[in-house]
Amino acid sequence: MLITMRTLAAVAVPVVVLTTAAAAPPAAAAQAPTAGAITWSPCRQDATIDCGTLAVPVNWSDAKDGTVQLALARRKAKDPRARIGSLVVDPGGPGGSGVQLVLSDAIFSSQLKDRFDIVGFDPRGVGDSKALVCDQSVLDASPRSDPATSQGFADRVAYNRRLADNCRRRSGPLFDHVDDLSVVRDIDAIRAALGERKLTYYGVSYGTLMGQQYAEFYPDRIRALVLDSNMDHSSHTSEFFAEEAWADEAAFDEFTRWCAASDKCSLHGQDVGALFDRLYERAKQGRLHYPDQPRDPITPDDLSMLPVRLLYGPQWPQLADELASLDNGTPSALRVGAADIQLPYYLMPAFCSDWRIELTSAAGVAGQRSADAQLAPHLRISGLAWSVGLLCLGRTAPVPNPQHPYRIQGAPPILMVNNWYDPATPYAWAVDAASQIPSATLLTYEGWGHGSYDKSPCVADIVDSYLMTLALPPRDTHCPAVMPANEVASSDALPRTLF
Repeated sequence: MLITMRTLAAVAVPVVVLTTAAAAPPAAAAQAPTAGAITWSPCRQDATIDCGTLAVPVNWSDAKDGTVQLALARRKAKDPRARIGSLVVDPGGPGGSGVQLVLSDAIFSSQLKDRFDIVGFDPRGVGDSKALVCDQSVLDASPRSDPATSQGFADRVAYNRRLADNCRRRSGPLFDHVDDLSVVRDIDAIRAALGERKLTYYGVSYGTLMGQQYAEFYPDRIRALVLDSNMDHSSHTSEFFAEEAWADEAAFDEFTRWCAASDKCSLHGQDVGALFDRLYERAKQGRLHYPDQPRDPITPDDLSMLPVRLLYGPQWPQLADELASLDNGTPSALRVGAADIQLPYYLMPAFCSDWRIELTSAAGVAGQRSADAQLAPHLRISGLAWSVGLLCLGRTAPVPNPQHPYRIQGAPPILMVNNWYDPATPYAWAVDAASQIPSATLLTYEGWGHGSYDKSPCVADIVDSYLMTLALPPRDTHCPAVMPANEVASSDALPRTLF
């Protein structure tokens, strides 16, 4: 089942080669950042947890833009005598809230909570760390035209520039400084302010990019890094879209196999792939909509995105119900409407500062989408990849942190983890990234969904052991799949972060 770019080479994907070298650490990276003091006080949401702020420069290269207050939350180690230190956590996104992760008391085992202060932060521009601001009227004007046509491409470029201008005007200088390299320096400032000589870190999804690039900048300041569900920052445009399309289709195929075998699937006994193809044709004709929203057609790209959100869990029963609802016109108990599949505007300044998306014309978009459809015959594209990628069309500002081969030397042992059937961060990304990081060991979870630690006791035990003892598992260790629970969840279970 494994896929690499050697496998994809047989597909006619237009390959773009970037010559940009790895970003060098700034001159100040050779010296410890000036650590501000964190003043902790009980959180208003939960007095057993500490909340605090840390001032960091808006622009790490120029102090004239002032500072931004990073919001933090800390759940202190329950066994102070056995305390190892602080575990800094990042739930990814980009745009996920580490403060909310700590407040929710989710994910981590009692062992880790006994031995570590669990510290989360809202990255700059997110949540309580001076969230970026845009006018809702501009956000709501996102074009619905096809970017693979000349008019659709022009519409998207014009919209992106209008949105960026509006958000920049409303948000100030911070809008142009939410790239991953700025966040990496924030993380090092957090480490120093916590009084930790070296960083212990758990990053999931987009949080793995922050961990990977921390290792590029500060390899000698790492105690332990767990990178769960990995980005591949050496992946260029064609690879990014193609591997995402393949991964989404593979995860969808797993859903169809479950549906064929389980009477808990509301589509049991039907050809689910053929049903999705019928829905896709209706979307192309403008005739697909939710039963209670007849004037709000679902576009083909909307439809391609819908399964991905429910494959994160994975929430297979709910996905079956959604597709059945669209097919027969009966409202489902859990409806994933347009508001649920819209992407946060934070992705534009963040993602587009970390990825150079080299699609410069409607023909380029059409060619890439055609190549993706060869890899994803039902979904056609990765709705996730295209949703974020389209935000970068027409960008004129330099990309401060473009993709590049990894340059990580001198880092201690790093633990990377990835699922086989992850719809957001393909297994191929983890394989490729791990092959470029000399000190990395990749732990494979043979299961489904996005994120591994909370899906497999095997994974959790290995991660816990590494964080506490620094002992890595043998190379090529695999954890067997654990069948997801099939209880129907509320819409609150839908992921609010993406990568």
